[in-house]
Amino acid sequence: MLHDEVVNRIRAILLDGEIPPGARIPERELCERLEISRTPLREALKVLAAEGLVQLLPHRGSRAAKLTDKDMRDLFEVCQGLEALAGELACERISDAEIDAIAAAHADMVQHYRERDLIQYYRGNRAIHEAIVTAAGNPVLAGLYASVTARIRRARYVTPMTPQRWALAVKEHEAILNALQRRDGVGLSHILRAHLRHKREEVLQAGFAETEGSEPTLRIA
Repeated sequence: MLHDEVVNRIRAILLDGEIPPGARIPERELCERLEISRTPLREALKVLAAEGLVQLLPHRGSRAAKLTDKDMRDLFEVCQGLEALAGELACERISDAEIDAIAAAHADMVQHYRERDLIQYYRGNRAIHEAIVTAAGNPVLAGLYASVTARIRRARYVTPMTPQRWALAVKEHEAILNALQRRDGVGLSHILRAHLRHKREEVLQAGFAETEGSEPTLRIA
C-alpha cells in the first residue's frame, strides 16, 4: 500500500470516529487491517500528527487527538479567515453555472430544514461552504480549509440547534447566496465571518470539546 493511501485510510478512520478522540491508536490492529508493517503505519501517523489529528506519545505510541475549547476557538478563527477570503475570491472568479449549482444546493438544504432533517441539512450546508471555497480557485486555500475543517469535524460538526438558531442559520445562508449572486465580495466576507462565529458558539455550547486543562479519558478502540 502506498504511503498516501495509508495516510488517507487512517485519516478516514479517525474522521469517521472509529477511533474516539482521546483513545490510543491500536497499531497492531491497524497493521493487520491495512496489511502493512509498523514502519509505514508510524510514518503515516507522523503526517496525521502534523495535521492535528493524532498526538504522538514519546515511547508510548499515539492517540487520537482530542480538542480543547481553546483549540476549537483557534480553529474557528482560522476557518473564519479562510472562508472570508474564499468568499471574496469566489465573487471575483465564480461562473454563472457554479452560482446556479450553489443555488440548487441551497434550495435542497432549505427543504431539509423544513423537513427537520438535521443530518441532511448539515450535509447540504457543508457542500455549499465547500463549493464557495472551490469557486475561489485557490488550491492552497482549499488545502488549508480542508485540513482545518477536518479537525473541527473530529469534535462533531453536527450540533443540535434551537428552532430560533436554526431559522437564523437559514437566513444567514440566504444572505450568503444573495451576496454571491450579486458578486459582493466584501459583503459575503462579513456574512461568512458572522456565520462561522455563530457556528463556533454552537459547537462550544454543545460540549464536544474538552475544557482547557482537563485530563482526557483514554479508551481502547
